[in-house]
Amino acid sequence: MNTSTTLPVTNNKKKKNKRKKIFWVVALVLVILIVVTAIVSGKKEKVVEVQTEKVQRRKIIQTVTATGKVQAETKVNISAEVSGEIVELPFKEGDEVKKGDLVVRIKPDVYYPQLKQQEAAIKVQESNLKLQEVNLKKNEQELIRIKELYSKGLASKSDLDNAQANYDATIAQINTVRAQINQQRAALLQVKYDISKTTIYAPMSGTVTQLNNEKGEKVLGTMSNMGSTIMTISDLSKMECQVEVGETDVTYVKIGDTARIQIDAFPDVIFDGYVYEIANTAKTKGTGTQEEVVNFIVKIRILNKGYDLRPGMSCTVDIEVDTRDNVLTVPIQSVTTREEEPTSFSVGEGGPENLTTEKETKGIKKNKPKEIVFVVENGVSKKREVKTGISDAEYIEIVSGLNEGEEVVKGSFKAITKDLDDGTKVKVDNSKKRIKKDSGNG
Repeated sequence: MNTSTTLPVTNNKKKKNKRKKIFWVVALVLVILIVVTAIVSGKKEKVVEVQTEKVQRRKIIQTVTATGKVQAETKVNISAEVSGEIVELPFKEGDEVKKGDLVVRIKPDVYYPQLKQQEAAIKVQESNLKLQEVNLKKNEQELIRIKELYSKGLASKSDLDNAQANYDATIAQINTVRAQINQQRAALLQVKYDISKTTIYAPMSGTVTQLNNEKGEKVLGTMSNMGSTIMTISDLSKMECQVEVGETDVTYVKIGDTARIQIDAFPDVIFDGYVYEIANTAKTKGTGTQEEVVNFIVKIRILNKGYDLRPGMSCTVDIEVDTRDNVLTVPIQSVTTREEEPTSFSVGEGGPENLTTEKETKGIKKNKPKEIVFVVENGVSKKREVKTGISDAEYIEIVSGLNEGEEVVKGSFKAITKDLDDGTKVKVDNSKKRIKKDSGNG
């Protein structure tokens, strides 16, 4: 009985051990297959899909873009030089005026009492002057008589001194009165000048582009500073664009540069113009803050006529600062920068990787990033260092490093900046470009 019971138990153990061995063999084989697959896939060469374009000769126009406002080249602000109430304002905003037209009249009534007062004061002083001249003649005769008596011993020295003093005092009094008359006359001229400034005439022909006051309002006038600006007269026959150009771009702009102007009010029209004035002093915004911006005002004369341009219209200007014909070009996105490995100089042996101390790491010299493009040759990318020139919105000039007709990579952005390297296998697919063109033509 014991022998028959032991045999089945032993057979079951053998079967379980066999199954375990098979399981581990299968598991080992799977692990080996996974490792082999990973190794094979790792050794498989990466292929990057790119878009390309051939190096061609083109005309490159470099531009500086700026925004601003349309303004009249010539305009004058009509300000009050005297204070008072506006009693006449014959023109309204948008009206045409001619040089010499009366544009503003200020009530002069307040100045007439001053005028009468000064005239009366002058008459009083003139009467006083006549009286002093009579006294002078009298004192002169008395002085002559005393001198004759003194010479004969019939008058004392004190009598002579008194006669001379009376004569001199009268002359001094006459000079004082004459000075007071001149002073009163100057005050009278000032009152007359103020009265003349109550009527304002147009200093130029043009259009009333701004009117700040109405008839019946009171304005403040000052002689030394600008008073209330009543209106603005502009010559709308000559218009300009005043744009703000950044400090990094203004050095490229020159007097006479051609400009292409887009005005928001005329979206279908490209206006022509040229630069005729560049500010020497910067216009700074946000001074002392992180948002500080330094710009320079550039004025562009608009050449187009026949359009109803008005001061204050928004505009965008492309200033053509440089033009080059028949130069080698590539798409601007084809050019990227890559940093080379840092080099060491006189820091011992073994190269930068063996530097350990801070003193030693100071011997590392970082190379400047280089401009490169990737050229496709026989299905692989070749890195080319290039020297670039000017650029426009789409293409950049290649001064050296490429030949006409070579095929350069222009996309994707990720491929150019990260994926590609010297010798990377590539697949050129320009079908997206063709599809876009076909759909655009349809």
